[in-house]
Amino acid sequence: MKILFSITFLAITTLFSYTTACTNFLVGKNASATGATYISYNADSYFLFGALYYRPAANYPKGTMMDIYDWDTGDYRGQIPQAEHTYSVVGNMNQYQVTIGETTFGGRPELEDTTAILDYGSLMYITLQRARTAREAIKVMTSLVDEYGYGSEGESFSIGDPEEVWILEMIGKGPNNKGAVWVAERIPDDCVSAHANQARITTFPLDDPNNCLFSPDVISFARSKGYYNGTNKDFSFSDTYAPLDYVALRACEARVWSFFRKMDTTMNKYITYVKGETKERMPLWIKPSHKVTLHEMMHDMRDRFEGTEFDITKGVGAGPFGSPLRCSPLTWNYDGKEYLHERPTATYQTGFTFVAEMRHWLPDPVGGILWFGVDDAACSEYVPMYCGITKVPECFSATNGSLLKFSWTSAFWIFNWVSNMAYSKYDYMIQDINKEQAKWESTFSTLTPAIDKTATDLMATDTTAALAYLTEFSDTQAEALTAAWKKLGEYLLVKYMDGNIKMEKNGKFVQNAAGIPPDIERPGYPDDFKRQIIQANPNKFRVKTQAELDNRK
Repeated sequence: MKILFSITFLAITTLFSYTTACTNFLVGKNASATGATYISYNADSYFLFGALYYRPAANYPKGTMMDIYDWDTGDYRGQIPQAEHTYSVVGNMNQYQVTIGETTFGGRPELEDTTAILDYGSLMYITLQRARTAREAIKVMTSLVDEYGYGSEGESFSIGDPEEVWILEMIGKGPNNKGAVWVAERIPDDCVSAHANQARITTFPLDDPNNCLFSPDVISFARSKGYYNGTNKDFSFSDTYAPLDYVALRACEARVWSFFRKMDTTMNKYITYVKGETKERMPLWIKPSHKVTLHEMMHDMRDRFEGTEFDITKGVGAGPFGSPLRCSPLTWNYDGKEYLHERPTATYQTGFTFVAEMRHWLPDPVGGILWFGVDDAACSEYVPMYCGITKVPECFSATNGSLLKFSWTSAFWIFNWVSNMAYSKYDYMIQDINKEQAKWESTFSTLTPAIDKTATDLMATDTTAALAYLTEFSDTQAEALTAAWKKLGEYLLVKYMDGNIKMEKNGKFVQNAAGIPPDIERPGYPDDFKRQIIQANPNKFRVKTQAELDNRK
C-alpha cells in the first residue's frame, strides 16, 4: 500500500534557487521573559503561496510505503517506509511542541546529491511527524539521510522543543554518495542565536555530546575532498563547506547582525564584518542584555534595518515615501560591475511567517502556540494557532485561492492587497498598519492567558473538548483578523486615494452634511526627493520667471 505525502510541495517552503530566502531567530528558555523557548521564521519566495497545513496523527499498517516528492520541484524521488504511528502537525510545530525551521545556505554545489530520495522540505515535515523532542528530531533527520540520502543544497535547520533549541547544519556528499555531513549545536538556555542563508557553525566541541552532535565523517570527508588539511580542533564547518563571499555577508549575515545588535548593543561593532571590512566572525550565539519577549520577537521579524545605514526605507531606492519594495533580483549588474539591494529580515516576497512559542509548564496542546502570519511580516500580524488544533482556518487554507487566483477570503491575498497598497505611500500607511498591529497584539495578550487556563482545566477531564476549544478559538481569531485586515485595506484606499490624504478627527473622516470632505491634504513630495528630481536635470521642471518670458526671442 502506497501513501502519498499529501502536502502541496510548492506552497509550504521556499525556493532558494530563485531568491535569497529565509530568516530564523532562536531563543533559549532562560533568555526569554517567561521561560518559553522561541523559534521564528520568515519563509520567503516569489513562488510561495502562504498557507497553513494540518496533518492529523495517524496509524499505518506495517510495511506501508510513502512516496516522496521534491519540495521545490514536485519531482518524484522515490519511497521510504511510513512510520506505523505519526504525530499531528500544525504548520511547523507538532503536537509535542517540537518546531523546525530552516534557511538554505547552498554551500559547495558539487555536494548536492540529485540521486538521493530526501530533500530538505520532506525531511522537515516527515521528522515533525515522528519526533517527540528536539534531540529526537536530530536523530530522525540524520538517520533518514543516512538511509535514503540527502538531495538538497546545504541547509541550516532550527530545531526546538519546550526545553531546548538547536541549530543543525547539513550538506550532502555529492551524486551517488548516500548520506550527509552535518553538525548540530545546542544553543545555551540563556542565549539567542540566528541564521539567514549562510552556514554559521564554525569550530565546535568534539567531546561534548550533551551540547554538540556531528556525523562521524564531518571532518574526514572534508579531508578526502581536499577541502581541509588542518587539525581536528580547528575545523570549521561553515568555512569548509560554505565559504563566505560578499553577498553572504551583506545579504545574509547582516540579518543576523541586525537581530544581535538588538539583543546586545555591543554587537553593533560587527557592522564592519557584514560590510566586508573586517574578518572577525560573529559568534553563533550571544547572551542578550535583557529577557526577550514574545512581542519583541514579532517586532524583530519585521526588521528592515531601521536605525542603521542599511535602512531599506531610506535613500533613492525607497522613492519619495520610504518604500521597502525593490525590483528583483537581489543582485544586479550595471556598467560591468555587480551591485546588490539590501536584504532585510522582513521582505515583501514572504509567503508565511511565524513565531513558535514553546512552553514547558503547560500541557503540550496548550503550551505550543504557532503565532502565524502571511506575507510581509512588517505589514502583517501574527495570530495564535495552538498546536492542539484539529483543523486549519479557511482563511489559511491552501485551497482558498492560489498564487495565480485571488480570493477575498484568503488571508494571503488580503494581507498582500494591503501591503502592496502601502508600498506606494509607505511612510504614511505603515503608521496606520502599526496601529492595527498594536491593537490586535494587545487583544491577544489579554485573551491567550484566559484560553490557556480554560484549555488546561479541560485537559484534566476531557482532552477532546479541550482540543475542540483550542480549535474554535484559533479559527475564530484567524478569521476575525483577516476580516479586520480587509477593513483596514478599504480604509487605506479611501484615506490615501490618488496619493492625497483625507483628514480625520476622533477616528472618523471629516465631512460636511453632503458627505464631502471640506479639505483634502495634498502633501506632495518630501524635500529630499524634490532635490533628487532637480539634481537629475536642474532646469527641466523649473518655472521660468516673468523676466525670462519677456526676453524670449
